[in-house]
Amino acid sequence: MALMKTSNPALNVNSFRVDQAVSGEAMTLTGTVNKTGVLLICVVATAAWSWSRFFASTADAVLPLMGIGLIGGFVVAMVTFFRKEWSPITAPIYALLEGLALGGISAMFERRYPGIAIQAVGLTFGTLFVLLMAYRSGVIQVTEKFKLGVVAATGGIAVFYLVQFVLGFFGVRFAAINGSGLLGIGFSVVVVIVAALNLVLDFDFIESGVSAGAPKYMEWYGAFGLIVTLVWLYLEILRLLSKINSRR
Repeated sequence: MALMKTSNPALNVNSFRVDQAVSGEAMTLTGTVNKTGVLLICVVATAAWSWSRFFASTADAVLPLMGIGLIGGFVVAMVTFFRKEWSPITAPIYALLEGLALGGISAMFERRYPGIAIQAVGLTFGTLFVLLMAYRSGVIQVTEKFKLGVVAATGGIAVFYLVQFVLGFFGVRFAAINGSGLLGIGFSVVVVIVAALNLVLDFDFIESGVSAGAPKYMEWYGAFGLIVTLVWLYLEILRLLSKINSRR
């Protein structure tokens, strides 16, 4: 099976260009699913702790945890991107750090819009389940045009976010895009759709790795890539729901 491209940097075109396992076990789909479950447990565990700290004290007490999670998670993610063979260690560390950030961010949204966090979690996993079923049943075909479209859209969003971040230092704000108006909500809907479609590319790419007989440690790397996409999807859904709720 030809190796597939994906816009997820953790599961890019070179990720499975490794020697086939010549001894011991090779990567399996079941193993990747199990390791994805382990990473999700890690995320939930630290997110729950950060969440409880937020409501037990003040927001200021959680900000350092969020900072550690965001910066530490980014650093560990970069290490994992370039040292895939370290993923059995770095992937769980990334998940634990990311949970610290997600717990604090979710709690902040929850305080302002009660019930929004559980809605975002439900929509995230609901999207994951629906797209997985659609992919496995063949309803969604991962063609070259499909891949090119998702990769291009994801790259465009990444460039826009980077430009917005840089211009923010000069006082330039994209009020319409970030606001709760129709344009802002429409933009968030598009980003959520693109993030969700990245899951389909991830499913296809992991399946290609299994078919290629990638080494066992690539199960952790494949699971890591899925977590990266799920975190992005969750945050974008949370943002979309906050815009909708602010209109009420």
